[in-house]
Amino acid sequence: MSVMCRPCDCMRSGRALLRARMIIRRSGNCGYRSSDRRTTMTIDTPNWASTTADDIERGVDAAIRTVERLADELVSVPDGRRSFENTVLPLDEISNVFNQASGRFGFLSQVSANAELRDVAHRQEERLNVFAAGIGFREDIDRALKAYATRAELEALPDDARRLLEFALRDYRRNGLDLNKETRDELQSLQERLVGLGIEFRKKIDDYQDHIEVSREELDGLPDAYIERLRTVEVDGAVRYRVGLDYPELHPFLDAAHDGERRRELFHKNHNKAADTNIDILEEALGVRSSMATLLGFESWAAYALEIKMAKQTDAVLEFLVDLESQLQSKLAADLARLSQQQERRTGIAGPIGISDWRYYTNQVIQEEYQVDPFEVAAYFPLDAVLDGMFRVYEELVGVKFVRRPDVVASAWHEDAQPFDIVDPASGEALARFYMDLYPRPGKFGHAAAFTLRGGRRLSDDGYQRPISAIVANFTKPTESSPSLLRHTEVVTLFHEFGHILHQTLTSSRYTRFSGTRVERDFVEAPSQMLEHWCWQPDMLNSFSRHYETGDPLPASLIGRMIEAKHTSSAIATLRQVYFSRLDLAYHSESGRSTDEIARELHSITGFPFPEDTHFQAGFGHLFGYDAGYYGYLWSRVFGDDMFTRFEEPGASVSTVGAEYRQHILEPGGTADADQLIHRFLGREPNADAFLRELGLAT
Repeated sequence: MSVMCRPCDCMRSGRALLRARMIIRRSGNCGYRSSDRRTTMTIDTPNWASTTADDIERGVDAAIRTVERLADELVSVPDGRRSFENTVLPLDEISNVFNQASGRFGFLSQVSANAELRDVAHRQEERLNVFAAGIGFREDIDRALKAYATRAELEALPDDARRLLEFALRDYRRNGLDLNKETRDELQSLQERLVGLGIEFRKKIDDYQDHIEVSREELDGLPDAYIERLRTVEVDGAVRYRVGLDYPELHPFLDAAHDGERRRELFHKNHNKAADTNIDILEEALGVRSSMATLLGFESWAAYALEIKMAKQTDAVLEFLVDLESQLQSKLAADLARLSQQQERRTGIAGPIGISDWRYYTNQVIQEEYQVDPFEVAAYFPLDAVLDGMFRVYEELVGVKFVRRPDVVASAWHEDAQPFDIVDPASGEALARFYMDLYPRPGKFGHAAAFTLRGGRRLSDDGYQRPISAIVANFTKPTESSPSLLRHTEVVTLFHEFGHILHQTLTSSRYTRFSGTRVERDFVEAPSQMLEHWCWQPDMLNSFSRHYETGDPLPASLIGRMIEAKHTSSAIATLRQVYFSRLDLAYHSESGRSTDEIARELHSITGFPFPEDTHFQAGFGHLFGYDAGYYGYLWSRVFGDDMFTRFEEPGASVSTVGAEYRQHILEPGGTADADQLIHRFLGREPNADAFLRELGLAT
């Protein structure tokens, strides 16, 4: 199961450094409608709804037995009879077994409403991952691969098959199989410990609950629709409202509540998420990673992790981030001055604003200077209308139909999870299935992400294993008086995550290893970031906005003002991402220092003083999964923004360019290096012009 959040070899080292030096400087249960077309092929789907704890344990047992059998068969082949089919292909089948077991059982640790089932799923996911790590340390499999790699038939292999062998050999090298047994055993022990730490870290975040209690007066600035969704308690005869850390409660409060003290209180609670447990877990994990990197001959875990990313080297990433930080300084000063002026007008307090206030004063600037109220805008984005419009956009873009499947709702993990098929309109064939689980609930994954539950791959009978994916998000739930209304930022999030769904499900890769989003981590966000641009196109906004009461689309004048306000505080927002990226890189480059010390030291990047008594890193889930890779969100945006320019070329057709996007970016998955995919789609080398325009740094 892979997870793509709104959070492989590619490039030779010298080329990566050159790009890093140049790239920044270059000028130059909803009522959503879907097709009711019937499909000619059904997709077998797990029954998550009926899954018990025993089912999870038995399922993981079965997966482990299957992998043991496949591995034993692989190593039993005499070296003289080795072939691609009996030596390399079984490893891809093993990968498929692990991925399916994780998507079938481990996924429930993220989404089940049953706490006991989540706990069992967490434990079994850890068991599965530890076993998978052990397969990666088997010396007999490494020997088998090396024996096959000497055979003459390699020259006749297709490119993707040869790449599969190269990646398998690389994996075993990176696990230390070329080192002595004592070192390998130590590495395996450390890897198993790291697996457990990662699962525990994420579980603590998902299970964490906290809130503030406020009076009705302290909710001034927030709309009635927000307030009526809050939980209430009675304290000393007075009604108090609980504002929690789930996004639908957290972000609007930080954006719009006039009471600065309560904003700061909520901000601090959010920046101390799971701090009582996760600081220790994180610092142990960083130590484990550092030890592993040293044993493997790398300067740091960052150097180890970056070896298989586009950037290749930590110096390339650092130069990219420092250069971006430098270019944003003038706009940062202007952004901060603008917000300080807003603070003085509203409160009479002169001087710099605090970090807990920047969202609020940004919102005030946008309302006063551009007459854009995010809650007024949200009234035009009921979830069903957004989904309907998004489906139309993407149907035209990639040439498919999205068909709702109410007949399989009962097998989903929760009643909120709505299933759809992706259908080829010419043949009626179902190509893939995806679920949309869009509302918060206790214990559920707390952000927005796209999960691969089953990857695509060619089957032995020449059929194709149909992918299954899911968007898990936390949008505002509907009430009796109001549908779920999305703020424009949430519309962008939805378009982004659905971009991952397209990448995961429209794959044509023959092998699990290269299926869908299994590309370089610092490229994986680019295809989805490209699609965010549709949320800023006036004709598109007009087509999928619909006021939940009147049915009217967004007025053209309001769309124009939204676009004018787009770059408000963009330097602040981007430098926060630079800070998170630098923090992640430093954690994985500098050993022996406390995470609090590094967080404080680098915080000046944001332009704000460090918020005392906070431990943001304890809730920074990307430190497991995107470790030494968070910079990829900014790095890949350079490519995503550049790719969208294809749709802005004179005479460009959405369907024509979209077909090329599907052919050159989505379908190949990881079968080629990311820079090759980008060049095929663009027809040229990429540049940073569009990226700089999006930051408000160029025209």
